[in-house]
Amino acid sequence: MPILSALTVYPIKSCAGLALQEAVLTTAGLGHSSGRFMDREWMVVDANGGYMTQRDFPRMALVTPTLQADALALGFPGMPVLEVPLAQPAAGGPTRRVHIWDDSLRANDGGDAAAAWFSQALGVACRLVRFDRAAPRAVSQKWTGGVAATTLFSDGYPVLVIGQASLDDLNDKLRGAGRAALPMNRFRPNVVIAGMEAFEEDYVDTFRLGDAVLKPVKPCPRCPMPSVDQATGQFGPDPLDILQAYRAKPEVEGALCFGMNAILIAGAGWPVRVGQEIDVALAF
Repeated sequence: MPILSALTVYPIKSCAGLALQEAVLTTAGLGHSSGRFMDREWMVVDANGGYMTQRDFPRMALVTPTLQADALALGFPGMPVLEVPLAQPAAGGPTRRVHIWDDSLRANDGGDAAAAWFSQALGVACRLVRFDRAAPRAVSQKWTGGVAATTLFSDGYPVLVIGQASLDDLNDKLRGAGRAALPMNRFRPNVVIAGMEAFEEDYVDTFRLGDAVLKPVKPCPRCPMPSVDQATGQFGPDPLDILQAYRAKPEVEGALCFGMNAILIAGAGWPVRVGQEIDVALAF
């Protein structure tokens, strides 16, 4: 029986994740069970409001969040801890226009102290912004079959699902090539599922977790980010050369894919827990 083996929320886009034992699935992504924050609710932007990621700033991996009672405590080597309040910003507070892929939207500004902290950590002028939950960001319906869905600051879809066996298969191939195995955090999934065949997630119609139903909609094309060592914030060997041999997907113009982007089609707000069984319905 497939088992939910890991849950991870990434409070700040492209920074380190928080492993959770329990979370809630919402139509906009994975959320902390308290409802105080969600996956990719914050984002770091450059001076022009453009989103920043480990693709260009691998040291973002070293920004590590720790959950406190009313704040996220952000750590970075050699710097004091920055506390980011969890309470939603007051109406009428400062905002700024930000850009992520083809979307331009207003976001809540995180303030000068956070901007100075991130600018020092990353070595470039930047600011922290928070998603405005009052202004939903719709995902492209090209892959959802016309089903409306939203997300926060993810690249495109609210939930990323990867089967543990898929990583095991890749690691077997890496070891066969004389290279080190990779941890799952290189691929930054929200939901990891054990007890399936390698890449079986590619062929799933729905995952049912209690009343929550996730529907995979698009293979996840991979950029060079999996080559970033999440413990050091440095680029290392890129697994894309191994994936090239067997993970090119014609439906996404030959992109190398690993994991499936998914949307929630039922059970918004339903709690999910590591260790629970998952009902898997295949698409054929």
